[in-house]
Amino acid sequence: MKMKRYFAADARQALRDLREEQGPDAVILSNRNVPGGVEIIAALDYEDALSNASLGNPGAMADSPVAAADERSIQRQAAPGDSQVMPNIAAQESALGKIRNELKGLRNIMEAPMMQFAWGEMDRVQPLYANLLKQLMMLGLGASLSEQLATRVAAEGLDQKSWLKSLKLLSKMMPVVDDELMTHGGIAALVGPTGVGKTTTIAKIAARFALRHGRRNVSLVTMDSYRIGAHEQLRTYGRILGVPVQVATDCEELKTILNHSSEHKLTLIDTAGISQRDLRLSEQLATLNIGKDIKNYLVLSATGQMNLQDDVVRSFGKINLHGCILTKLDEAASLGEVFSVLIQHKLPVAYLSNGQKVPDDLHLARGNSLIKEAVKLVQRSKRSPSQKELAYAFGGKVCNVSI
Repeated sequence: MKMKRYFAADARQALRDLREEQGPDAVILSNRNVPGGVEIIAALDYEDALSNASLGNPGAMADSPVAAADERSIQRQAAPGDSQVMPNIAAQESALGKIRNELKGLRNIMEAPMMQFAWGEMDRVQPLYANLLKQLMMLGLGASLSEQLATRVAAEGLDQKSWLKSLKLLSKMMPVVDDELMTHGGIAALVGPTGVGKTTTIAKIAARFALRHGRRNVSLVTMDSYRIGAHEQLRTYGRILGVPVQVATDCEELKTILNHSSEHKLTLIDTAGISQRDLRLSEQLATLNIGKDIKNYLVLSATGQMNLQDDVVRSFGKINLHGCILTKLDEAASLGEVFSVLIQHKLPVAYLSNGQKVPDDLHLARGNSLIKEAVKLVQRSKRSPSQKELAYAFGGKVCNVSI
């Protein structure tokens, strides 16, 4: 087995030299601090040597590598009708499969300490940059967005104000729509998974609009035929607000209702809460595509995990979404997860809901107010990501950072 020594002033440069020459799949055998810098020893032909050793060449790990015959060359060597060759091929394939699994396991074993080592070097060599990444992760932001923000701020020079600069940049990146629904009305449908607060949010919007324009200018429509008592919940709100509530069970009924709703400035459509993986979702979304000028708002709970929210946005994004309404801000432990998803999908936020009070707990979305709320949650929870979390998030990327 051939080995090569890489020496540099720090781990970042040594790893960069290694990857430039051998690529991302290089096998690192050891790393240590030596006088004047860091030394990394890597194998040039580790997989070939291990494969040959496992296939019966015990000297392969010490001597120069011998290329293992692949499946096609073995088949070409086999004589037609030779029944003894095929079991040999199967045995070698099995051995190669085991070797591949062992190599994957070895890479996983080596990967974790190397990421921790790389992150530790970053924390030592560039503490301001590492601390900024840590602060952004405390907001709950994804690793990719945190790195993007930190890199852009670092390009202008890191100092004591870098944290505030990153927050201002995050505020500018937050997609927010200056919604005119409260002012001019129209037809709006609220869609989203079950339990995010669509019906309560509709009641808040209807109540707020009725206070401004009068209850005669508001009408409600429910399409929720899945939940028991779903119609009654919206009817109860309708009786309290003094606005009519109608039921549409299919596309044609919805079209008929909307054709006769021109006397109302605002018509709000409450849809059934359906999981993003439910086969009925496509049917529901198709119902809203009836040729009418319907503004579709995706209702997202601020308490959801990042992967779940990303899945929801992708599924409901099959229809044209005018914007997003964030609910349950009062129950969220952090807001960075949902920020990351909204920025990734460029889905603008229109309204925020932070409680059950109708209509008080409904607010127009503003980028700076969202960031302030996210910072408050961090200060309240005082949770800080561990060194292991930071290493797994950034250790594999540290070597490519250039400041």
